[in-house]
Amino acid sequence: MAEKRILTVDDSVSVRSLVSSALRQAGFDVVEAVDGADALDKVNSGFDMVITDINMPNIGGIELLGLLRERPDTRFTPVLVLTTESQKNLRDKALAAGASGWVVKPFEPASLVAVVRRFIGRT
Repeated sequence: MAEKRILTVDDSVSVRSLVSSALRQAGFDVVEAVDGADALDKVNSGFDMVITDINMPNIGGIELLGLLRERPDTRFTPVLVLTTESQKNLRDKALAAGASGWVVKPFEPASLVAVVRRFIGRT
């Protein structure tokens, strides 16, 4: 079975590294993007899931969600928000924009992997 591909989007090098490491150790193929604009450039190669931060330069997570939901090829791709934000109104805004789930940083790598597997299964 082919590896599931995940695009992780965060402007923090350390967060991208932590997320990528956890997912790769679990057997996923991970590509990193530094912000929403970079994610839009990379998403054309096809992903099973996108994990995005909210607060990023250029194109933030909420805007990225809307743009991904407008595209036929990513309309139904699960998008998990991974952020330091915990306000209900922001979470509601992300869910309305098309987020599939919401995880607040800091996170346990095993918990993140479990959430990802719930959305896209095992590799």
